[in-house]
Amino acid sequence: MPPRKKARVGKRTPKSGDEGETASSPKERAGAKRKAATSVDTGGKRPDSPGVSQYCHWLMKSEPESRFENGVDVKFGIEDLKALPNQTGCWDGVRNYQARNFMRQMKEGQLAFFYHSNCKEPGMAGIMKIVKEAYVDHTQFDKKDVHYDASSKPDNPKWSMVDVQYQRMLKRFLPLSELKKYHLQHRAKGGPLKDMALFTRARLSVQPLTAEEFDFVLSLENKEPL
Repeated sequence: MPPRKKARVGKRTPKSGDEGETASSPKERAGAKRKAATSVDTGGKRPDSPGVSQYCHWLMKSEPESRFENGVDVKFGIEDLKALPNQTGCWDGVRNYQARNFMRQMKEGQLAFFYHSNCKEPGMAGIMKIVKEAYVDHTQFDKKDVHYDASSKPDNPKWSMVDVQYQRMLKRFLPLSELKKYHLQHRAKGGPLKDMALFTRARLSVQPLTAEEFDFVLSLENKEPL
């Protein structure tokens, strides 16, 4: 997230027990934050071009357990976001074009699940809100930052970030293992999660959700574990 006051984001590598690549975690940059995004196929089209769906709900991954990247601990869980001033941080460090494009679609007031990834038990931890739409990610120009991109120029920046604000914890943690069971059921018999990007585009760390997917996942917090 932003300079010394919000949270940041960065890329990370997959770990066993998680579904593919996720984001490194945001952390106060004085608190800075790190996250990363991987990709969803849009068939080479821009997200704002005809034929590409416009989404209004999201899933964004971050690491709640310590992991060091170039000597920097990229840990950032939902409790870290909650602890930031105004419970708000920037989602920076995204270095994948398709994930960046999804972030550029995000609108102020939209909701996203905060997904804990690359950890012992990955899954949905809580809800956050987009409070600032896409703007230039400053970390791409910081030579000391693990997400520095020498090919990106101030007059033509490649990378964007958004600001997010903590809303609440889910009533219960929704583990990936449970979500996968629903996905398999829905794929076989039909249901909201049959095409969920968490499984069909597992390496994406900033993911779009349909309203039906978002509402179904949210309904699970009031149900007994599957």
